[in-house]
Amino acid sequence: MNSIRVRLFAILMMATGAIWCSAFFWIQQSTRADVGRVLDARLAEAGQMVSSLISDQRIDVARAATIVTDIPAADDRLGAEYSHRLSCQIWSLDGTLVGRSGSAPEGQLSSLDTGFADNTVDGEKWRVYSVVNEVLGVRVMVGDSHTVRDRLVRDVTRGLILPALVILPLLAGLIWLSVQRGLLPLERLATGLSQRTADNLSPVAAETLPREIRPVGAALNGLFGRVSAARDREKAFTAFAAHELKTPLAGIKTQAQVALKAPDQETRTGALERIQYGVDRTDRMVRQLLALALVDSTDVSKLEPVDVSAVLHDVVDDLSRRAAKKRVAVSLPDARPVIKESDPILLTAALRNVIENAIAVAPADSTVEITMEALNEYLRIVVMDRGPGIANDDREKITDRFFRGVGATENGSGLGLAIVETAVKRLGGRLTFAAREGGGETVSLHFDRR
Repeated sequence: MNSIRVRLFAILMMATGAIWCSAFFWIQQSTRADVGRVLDARLAEAGQMVSSLISDQRIDVARAATIVTDIPAADDRLGAEYSHRLSCQIWSLDGTLVGRSGSAPEGQLSSLDTGFADNTVDGEKWRVYSVVNEVLGVRVMVGDSHTVRDRLVRDVTRGLILPALVILPLLAGLIWLSVQRGLLPLERLATGLSQRTADNLSPVAAETLPREIRPVGAALNGLFGRVSAARDREKAFTAFAAHELKTPLAGIKTQAQVALKAPDQETRTGALERIQYGVDRTDRMVRQLLALALVDSTDVSKLEPVDVSAVLHDVVDDLSRRAAKKRVAVSLPDARPVIKESDPILLTAALRNVIENAIAVAPADSTVEITMEALNEYLRIVVMDRGPGIANDDREKITDRFFRGVGATENGSGLGLAIVETAVKRLGGRLTFAAREGGGETVSLHFDRR
């Protein structure tokens, strides 16, 4: 049942049906009890009346049993089938039948001396009231059949349920219309969203929505904001990437033309060296763009145990030739296993870029120091260099994509720290920067939780 409308209708109809069934059951039981009390009172009155008449000798004992056939029904509106249904027997105390009404069975109605009793006589159930007349030495029994009582209760409840069966379809229609009308705000919201163009990411008017679906509007606005921000980043990324790739490619083309027309070998060699530099710069830019795309698209829903120390040593080994070329040493912590729930792709991308940046800005004959602190679920990796550091004006923008701060290397792409921050955030961590005492920068990667 995927329709909210049908689900609400079914729930309301089941709740209404349950209430009606409960009310019907209660009315039936209540009616049965009330009818029983009224008819019991009628039996008692009839029995006492017959006993009183024969005690006063106003009527013959043998004929007294027939008098109950003249007692009218408690309510004439019940109809003839409920009138003159009392039966009477008069027995002597020694067990001899003195007299009985025409509708009374031949068997004794009750074996009790006095009071009410339920008895089965000749296969029929009876409700009987007995009273003993000590003066005349007789017992008067007045009873009526349970069949009459059950028919009365059944007719009363039938009179209640028939109108209910007529009203129920009308009630179902009203419930359906109410559900339809109650869901109109959702339908209007859906219609408005379906009519939007792909470029329309403006927020919906959540404050005008009903309170129950206002969180849906707020969530949609949050989604629109994130999609809009992602689209702006994508546009900026595409524009910056095109610009950054255009510059080295134009330089390569120019130097190739110079090499072709060079009047001497020295000029040609210089042009080829600049072409190689341009290719290296373009290659780094492409690798950084691919790394950024990989970091953005990696699934982090399922992390796995990763030896962080091993990943760190592998990254440093991979960058050792670049460090040696600049005459920069890299100091590593002890190679003891540090296992953490992480993603090896994101962790490698973050460590590689932050260490590569440190090597790129470090002066010759200096050392890039790397420390690691691990305790339970807490992990902190710190990379320290002796480079020019980050200018105070650049700190808020240093992780923006394609941003190059003061003192950035000429062949930098402006993507390294953006890749680091994206990877660290996707792993649930955070990236911090601090000026290093004595010159340089301290970059810390914090992973506080799994």
